[in-house]
Amino acid sequence: MSRTLKFLGYGLAGVVVLVGVAATAAYVGSNARLKKTYTVSPRVVAIPADATALVRGRHLAETRGCNDCHGKDYAGSKVIDDGAMGLLHAPNLTRGRGSRVATFTDTDWVRAIRHGVGPDQRGLILMPSEEYSEFTDDDLGAIIAFMKTLPAVDRDRVPIALGPVSRVLLATGKMKLGAEVINHTRAQPKSVTIGVTSEYGRYVAASCTGCHGPNLAGGKIDIGPPNWPEAANLTPHASGRLSKWTETDFVNAIRTAKRPDGTELSPVMPRGFGQMDDTELKAIWAYLKTLPAVATGVR
Repeated sequence: MSRTLKFLGYGLAGVVVLVGVAATAAYVGSNARLKKTYTVSPRVVAIPADATALVRGRHLAETRGCNDCHGKDYAGSKVIDDGAMGLLHAPNLTRGRGSRVATFTDTDWVRAIRHGVGPDQRGLILMPSEEYSEFTDDDLGAIIAFMKTLPAVDRDRVPIALGPVSRVLLATGKMKLGAEVINHTRAQPKSVTIGVTSEYGRYVAASCTGCHGPNLAGGKIDIGPPNWPEAANLTPHASGRLSKWTETDFVNAIRTAKRPDGTELSPVMPRGFGQMDDTELKAIWAYLKTLPAVATGVR
C-alpha cells in the first residue's frame, strides 16, 4: 500500500512539474510575442476637417466595431472578463484622464489603426487592425478626424491581465496580433466607389473576417473565451443558415439581431453593424452571394 501511495505521489509530482513547465513556457512565449517590436513607417494619410468627412468618420466608427469595444463614449470598456482568457479592457480613445491617445500624432493614429502597432512599436492586442488595414486612405482619414473631435471623458486605464488560455493561444500562435499578419508595405487606394455591388460589399465585409474567418466560413473564434459560440457560416454552403435566407432576411437580421425564425444572433456579434445603411448591407449580401460554398469551420 505504501509503495502504491509512493508511486501515486511520484506521478502527481510529475504532473505538477509538467503543468509548471507548460505554464512557464506559455508565459514566456506569450510575453515574447507581446514585447516584440515592429518598425513601421506609415504612409501619410490626409486628415480632413470638413463636415462631410466627419459624418463619414462617425458612421464608420459606429458601424465597424469601435463602439462595441471602446464603449459608446469611446472612453474604454470591458471586452472580455473571463477566468480562462483574463481581463481585456479597451482603452480610452478620448483626451480625458486615462487617455491612451492624448499624445497621439496623426502618424500614431495611422500606425495603430492600419498597422496594429502602438507608439512603443509593440503590437496591439485584440485591435482588429487586420480588418481595418483594408480602409481606403479617405475612410481612414475620416475616422481619425472624427476621433480627434471626441469630447474628453475621464476614465482611468484598466491594465490588461491575460488568463492562462490567452497565454497558451498567444504562445502557440493560435491568437495572432494584427501586426504579425498585416502586409505593412501594402498601399491602399485613396477611395472606394460606394454602391450596391459585390466589390463594395467585399470592402465592407472586411470587418467580418476577424470572427468569421478570411473566407467567411465561420467556426471557432480563436481570440475569444472557450464558451464563445462558433461564428456563423456566411458562405452559401448548405451547412450554414444563409443558404436559406433572402436579402431581406439578411438585412433584417443584422438590423434587429434576430434571425428569420426569431432566435437571437450570438451576443458576440457586434450590434453596431446593425447601424449600417441599406447600401452597405445590400452590398455585403451581394458579395456573400459570390462566395464559393465552404463547409462551416473550414477556414
